[in-house]
Amino acid sequence: MKRSEGMKLSPAPDIVVGVKVLVTGGTGYIGSHTCLRLVEEGHEVVVVDNVSNSSIESIKRVSQLTDTHIDVLEGDVRSKTRIDAVIAETSPEAVIHFAGLKSVAESVRFPDKYYETNLGGTLNVARAALQGNVAVVLFSSSATVYGESASMPVDEGAATEPTNPYGRSKLYAESVLRDLNAANPALSVGVLRYFNPVGAHPSGVIGEDPRGTPANLMPYVARVAAGTYPELSVYGDDYSTADGTGIRDYIHVMDLADAHVKVMEYKAENSGFETWNVGRGSGVSVLEMVSRFQEVTGKSVPTKIVPRRAGDVAVSFANVSRIARDIGWSAKYELDDMVADLWHWQSQNPEGYE
Repeated sequence: MKRSEGMKLSPAPDIVVGVKVLVTGGTGYIGSHTCLRLVEEGHEVVVVDNVSNSSIESIKRVSQLTDTHIDVLEGDVRSKTRIDAVIAETSPEAVIHFAGLKSVAESVRFPDKYYETNLGGTLNVARAALQGNVAVVLFSSSATVYGESASMPVDEGAATEPTNPYGRSKLYAESVLRDLNAANPALSVGVLRYFNPVGAHPSGVIGEDPRGTPANLMPYVARVAAGTYPELSVYGDDYSTADGTGIRDYIHVMDLADAHVKVMEYKAENSGFETWNVGRGSGVSVLEMVSRFQEVTGKSVPTKIVPRRAGDVAVSFANVSRIARDIGWSAKYELDDMVADLWHWQSQNPEGYE
C-alpha cells in the first residue's frame, strides 16, 4: 500500500487487510480505542507518544483485550528528528495522527503552545510521512474549526471561522495537509472533524483518563458523581438555546474509533484530500446531558452556573451525510450507551489508569 503516482493504493476497502499503521498519540483516549478497533480489524499497530497527558497502561490493556502485542515508542511530534526516525524505523503504510493538545480554555491562555504542538507537530508528521513513502495520513481535527456563524447542522462546506487558538491550530494544520497533498497528489489524506467524544469501551477496561482537572464535560460529570469533585460548573446559562446552556453533538468513542478504521480503509483506495464530520448529527445541551447521566446511573450531579468560558460557542452539531454517503459509516451508540459505558469505566477505575 505504499504510494505510487497514478496508481490505486490498495485493493478495495472491503478486502484491505494487514495494513501497518503508526498511531501518534495512541496512548490517549481516542487513540487507544482506535488502536483496539484497528487490531480487531486485522491491522498491525505501532504507537508513538510522549505520554504527557496519557498513560502507557491504556495500550497494555488494549493488548490484553485483543491478545496482541502493540509496540509503544517514545516520541514527541514537536521533534522532527525523532518523528523522522520513527517512520524510517517502522515503515508504516498509514499514519493516524492524534497527538496534540485539545483544551479550548488552555489554548486561550497559551496559544503559542497550541500552535507549536498542533500545527508544528502536524507538519513534522506529514513531512516524515512523505519522506517515508506512507500511503495514507489521517488527521484528528475538530468541529471548533467552524466557529459561530455556521448554520446548524454544520456541513463540511461551511465557513471555517474558529473562535479560539485551539480551533485555529487545527484549521491551520488542515491547510498544511491540503497544500502538501496538492504538491504530492498520490498522498491520500483524510481529515476527521470530531464533535464531542464520550464514553468508554463497553468492557470498562479502557476509557478517558485526563491528567489533572478534566477539560471536557462528561469526565468531569463522572468524577462529580463519584465524589472526586463537589459540583459541576456549567459555563453559562444565557446562550440562545432552550435551557440557556451550550449545545453539542456527543458521539460514543467506539463509534469514533470505528470511523477511523473505515476512513483509513477508504483512503487506501482513494487518493487526494478529503474532509468529514464525525458525530451523531444531533445536539444535546449541557443540562440535558447531565440529566441523562443522572437518570441512567442514578447518581446525583450537583451543578453551579458560572460565567461563560472564552472561546466557547452556543451551538455545534454535525451534518453527517457526507461520511454516510462516502464511507457508509454512521454512529450506532445512543446517549444512554455513552453514559452507561462512561460510568462503568469510572466505577471500575476510580483513579483512572494509576
